Amino acid sequence: MWEDPQMIDWKPCDAPNLAPQKGGFVHIDSIRPDRDGAELFASIGGAENEDLWRYIPFGPPESSESLMAVLSLMAEHQGWQTHVFRGADTGRMLGMASYMRIRPEAGSAEVGCVVFSKALQRTPAATEAMFFMARHLFDDLGYRRFEWKCDHENAASRRAAERLGFTPEGVFRQDMVVKGKNRDTAWFSMLDGEWPRLRGAFEKWLAPVNFDSAGQQRRSLADVRAELR
Repeated sequence: MWEDPQMIDWKPCDAPNLAPQKGGFVHIDSIRPDRDGAELFASIGGAENEDLWRYIPFGPPESSESLMAVLSLMAEHQGWQTHVFRGADTGRMLGMASYMRIRPEAGSAEVGCVVFSKALQRTPAATEAMFFMARHLFDDLGYRRFEWKCDHENAASRRAAERLGFTPEGVFRQDMVVKGKNRDTAWFSMLDGEWPRLRGAFEKWLAPVNFDSAGQQRRSLADVRAELR
């Protein structure tokens, strides 16, 4: 029987089980509806935040109860593990993201249902949150693959994926019907062999020395990553 040399020592991974993490910018924790529902809805729900839900397959939610109900349903039937993000210093609720399409037997999982409040978008806290989720898969569990998928029309999400170090893999045309519209799905991934360089770039970019007194980055994540090739 032919064997793949790269897979001789491969063993299935455990499912994600990310413990609470507190970094320099963000605190990440598994969602608890009784504790987090009202604050999360206040952060990303309501009429003023409807644009955040344009490319999410459900929503915008009408209440914290309806938001928690959908997330609970997805956890029960599709295995989603949703995490919420708070400011490390302020404790302010800032948004959420979920591990989904979790396949421990393949060492693969996706980050999705990424809904960042306007206060979280384009901030170091947002980058640190994604770093924590990737680090858990690769360093704690030995995963081989971390996925990011989005509507191909969602240019902001595609830019975010590439900025974070995900590699574009192509577009699945007419992949879904979402909210009555066709969705072509753009696929991105980062792999375990790429992770050491990506992790090094995240750590260097997130270091306090990379930010000036106004909190502005001195060097971009892409520039830091390019140095580590």
